[in-house]
Amino acid sequence: MSAIEKNCVVVPVDFGELSLTAIATALEYVKSPEQIHVIHVLEPLPATDPAMIWSTLDNETRKNNVHKKLKEVLNQPEHQSIEIHVEIGHPAEKIVDFSQEQKADLIVIPTHGRRGISRFMLGSVTERVIRFAQCPVLVLR
Repeated sequence: MSAIEKNCVVVPVDFGELSLTAIATALEYVKSPEQIHVIHVLEPLPATDPAMIWSTLDNETRKNNVHKKLKEVLNQPEHQSIEIHVEIGHPAEKIVDFSQEQKADLIVIPTHGRRGISRFMLGSVTERVIRFAQCPVLVLR
């Protein structure tokens, strides 16, 4: 456990290996896993997506499927009481808003370390979270 203990830590996840590392790092900053809030943000489906056109998939089903998958991924005993949240929207905005709602003391976020044109073209969720978050952000590479 860290000497700088936190009451609420938010960890955005994208199901990558770095996300699991971020959760392990977050566990070092809290007394109990209940103080960790894992969030996954789904992009809104475009109106032209076949699932939207034929009404075969709705947002609630998408959220439930991701929540179920996160439960499967976080199946270790130390993860059992971690809070899991799934949102739909633009990732950086949702992460920042969620962190404010939870009154987070820290956001632990992994980054893919993109550089050059790929970072410029795709934008950086991590960069936007750092810029707009109202709490400290720990970035893992």
